[in-house]
Amino acid sequence: MSINLFHPHLGEPDSQTLSDRLSDELITAVVRGEIPPGGKINEPLLARRFQVSRGPLREAIRRLEGLHLVTRVPHAGARVVTLDAAQVREIYEMREALEGMAARLAARNMSAAEIADLKTLLDAHAQQIDAAGGNEYYQREGDFDIHYRIIRGSGNARLTGFLCGELYHLIRMFRYRSSLVASRPQRALAEHRAIAEAIERHDEELAEMLMRRHITSARQSIERQLGESERLKVKS
Repeated sequence: MSINLFHPHLGEPDSQTLSDRLSDELITAVVRGEIPPGGKINEPLLARRFQVSRGPLREAIRRLEGLHLVTRVPHAGARVVTLDAAQVREIYEMREALEGMAARLAARNMSAAEIADLKTLLDAHAQQIDAAGGNEYYQREGDFDIHYRIIRGSGNARLTGFLCGELYHLIRMFRYRSSLVASRPQRALAEHRAIAEAIERHDEELAEMLMRRHITSARQSIERQLGESERLKVKS
């Protein structure tokens, strides 16, 4: 299995720093599908590629287990999590309700400076989509992620802790998968811009409605992908 996002050598800082860096690289690889759902976490391969010992690598893998990106399979080792359509629906129904509320609160609480930063970020996203030929909309984590910005902009610490906590990267993995559907990147960007404009106008009801609609559209995109994958399995 080729994992072309990895750095060939991460140096030899202290174990904790190295483990953190390994975790970040593995998270990116899983979110972008470089290690696909159900894919085996091959420790010898990763240790050779990163030129690290197994100790910090295993620590990084344990962190991904805690983030629900990796699961242990008896007699098979660690594998990237695979979710069925029912589980995806549950996660997205939760997102629709909670991120809709986050958008409503962001329209109430975000400052003019925060909203200006939000719109600047979307301009950067537009450039990224163009650079990818319109075929990909990959949002880096944290402040580079429009959803993360809006959630934090809600001003609700418990809501932020839940949505930006242990399920955050699992949600990112499926958001990325939905962004690869033809025409979805530009459509998602347009939906993000509409949400940002509603927040700027402090229209709480519209911001929530647009966010809920946006997440529903992403869920439907993923469900179509999962359905197509199942049909291909049956044929093969």
